[in-house]
Amino acid sequence: MCHDSCIDFGKSALTADVITNKNVVEVGSANHNGTLKQYVQEYNPKTYLGIDIQSAPGVDQICKAEEMTATFGANRFDLIVCTEVMEHVQDWKLAIKNFKNVLVGGGKIMITTRSKGFAYHGSPYDFWRYEIADMQAIFSDFTIDKLIADPTEPGIFLLATKPADFKENDLSSYRLYSIMKRRNIIDSASVVPTRFDIQLNKSVTKVRTEVGAFLPRAFKSYVKKLMYG
Repeated sequence: MCHDSCIDFGKSALTADVITNKNVVEVGSANHNGTLKQYVQEYNPKTYLGIDIQSAPGVDQICKAEEMTATFGANRFDLIVCTEVMEHVQDWKLAIKNFKNVLVGGGKIMITTRSKGFAYHGSPYDFWRYEIADMQAIFSDFTIDKLIADPTEPGIFLLATKPADFKENDLSSYRLYSIMKRRNIIDSASVVPTRFDIQLNKSVTKVRTEVGAFLPRAFKSYVKKLMYG
């Protein structure tokens, strides 16, 4: 899935030399609200495979991000496209490990995902928020080609290249912001929300939206800064 600003980033980042005659996999390819598939195919990739966790339009094969290496093998793809998925993957560290392993040396990965301040949106769950600094740390073993904030709403866009002499960094102790815990945590096993967690989060978001409609922009910016840094 991919909204307008994410599609715009994809079109600027994924040039012909990145796509043409390359093996491409799109992670989270179900076409719910937009996709880069047609754009990518215009540049004639050698192969194009869309994967997701369930059957849907745009999905060629059912496969979890966390199981890509076991399913396809290492050094299999030249390009990974992953839009608006990573906030929904519970074990984000395992997913990232798989991304890095299935890419060939010199291969590229494009990721778009959400940052702090973006409301809960379960599909079926919503776990994480990523910032510029997070992607810099997570992909410190890659060459980062582009890394920018979404200009329309809280989120980030990344394009990075796997080096030929790739040596994977250790993310086991890395802390990422949990949307449910409202703090940075290490353990992804603790982030599955209960019904109460989901309802509470939705209620808080609704109250913020309703109250925010009556507050001056400067005050809302100040409060957001206090909450999210």
